[in-house]
Amino acid sequence: MPVFDFSDIPNDKKDSECTYTTFRSNEKETSPEKPILLLSNSKRRWKHHSCGVFTNPKKQTTFEFKEDDGTVSADILRVDARFTGLLRWLGENHINVRLSGENQKDGYAVYKIREIAFGGGTKLSAEDGFLQFMIERLLASNAPSEEHSDEDLDEMGDDMKLTSLQSITDFMTCAGRTLPDNIQLWARRNLAVARSHEVSPEERRHAQRALSIMMNIQWKNNYFEAIDPKEARRILDEELYGMERVKQRIIETIIQINRTHTLPAYGLLLVGPAGTGKSQIAYAVARILKLPWTTLDMSSINDPEQLTGSSRIYANAKPGIIMEAFSMAGESNLVFIINELDKAASGKGNGNPADVLLTLLDNLGFTDNYMECMIPTVGVYPIATANDKDQISAPLMSRFAVIDIPDYTSDEKKIIFSKFALPKVLKRMGLREEECIVTEEALDAVIEQFANTSGIRDLEQAAEHIAANALYQIEVDHVERVVFDGAMVRSLLA
Repeated sequence: MPVFDFSDIPNDKKDSECTYTTFRSNEKETSPEKPILLLSNSKRRWKHHSCGVFTNPKKQTTFEFKEDDGTVSADILRVDARFTGLLRWLGENHINVRLSGENQKDGYAVYKIREIAFGGGTKLSAEDGFLQFMIERLLASNAPSEEHSDEDLDEMGDDMKLTSLQSITDFMTCAGRTLPDNIQLWARRNLAVARSHEVSPEERRHAQRALSIMMNIQWKNNYFEAIDPKEARRILDEELYGMERVKQRIIETIIQINRTHTLPAYGLLLVGPAGTGKSQIAYAVARILKLPWTTLDMSSINDPEQLTGSSRIYANAKPGIIMEAFSMAGESNLVFIINELDKAASGKGNGNPADVLLTLLDNLGFTDNYMECMIPTVGVYPIATANDKDQISAPLMSRFAVIDIPDYTSDEKKIIFSKFALPKVLKRMGLREEECIVTEEALDAVIEQFANTSGIRDLEQAAEHIAANALYQIEVDHVERVVFDGAMVRSLLA
């Protein structure tokens, strides 16, 4: 089993009071080979699970183990640079914790820290699950840059939210460096407002609400892991029949991400008739990228303020749809699916919603009026859909790689109806295939019925109608099966 090697990692400067050095790590998971910190085990071998407190808060140099024979201290030898603020804060607040670790030749490698309470001990923070939340956030972040010093600044972590001022303050103390520089500065200013008694209660409330929204978003960098092209192709084939040229373009985009480890400079614009599966393609790409997704329906947005939020000077002020999307996703890397982009220029309010989209698509940062802060958008991947690209302004079009989605041929519609749409409906209704039989003549009648309509939505509705009629006959007329011919289908769908 390999041992985590600290030998070639640069150490921070240390003075006569400090026993530990820091190492830079961007590991996303911990283990005995990839620990959070290393404690001296020269005095004794420590237990797998050991309880105690961090001491000497100023320099955070030791850990006091609560052993059966009393309290025994051990020097901290090395610490993941991302965790120095958290360990110092734990010591300053005398928080009782349980360490999980393994004795190795160079020390006791700690890979888990859990909060415990000894007889009503100090509560870690104003929010339950805070420590686990913090550790997950720190592991998801990158090691702080060397020019930033430390002075600058049971498992419920997945579900908790920072809402109280105390937990937000604790977060800034322990993990403020995981935030982009401009958001760190913004957070300190808003914390000052939220605590101030020289501003109105309304201003304090808005500041605390904005802080809670911002702190609960994991601000990731723009590095993307490689994506398996075969898995991407499997997802596309699962979601879409045919469309080989469209699938090829998407796979080309995946290959580009694998080479650069960043998102492409341009999003995707899917143009085609209604019902051809444009939204389905967008959802499939989000699955392939393994990113959360949100939708912006431009046909229902007629005022830019819906996107940008309203100023805090108003009592009923709130963030805009874009900021709420970040908040719902819980992270800054996500897919924005912009439906009906060709309707973006039809604003009826005090401006054009299309102009707001330009700032989101340029990846230079987006400013929400309520948050009063520039939001990094380097991890946003936009996928837009439209029926008529002639209605889209040239500036918007220039932000996308355009993929034309062709309508399905009659032969393709036959296969989609018989192999996909009808079997899916039968399964949902609890019908066996032999109970609802559509003959070749009936299939031709279905396709003929919708020969002049685009897309496959009408086919899916026809499958629903046919299956429902078969179920009715089986349940009411007590027949064993229903065989549809052309005349029956024409009568049913007329």
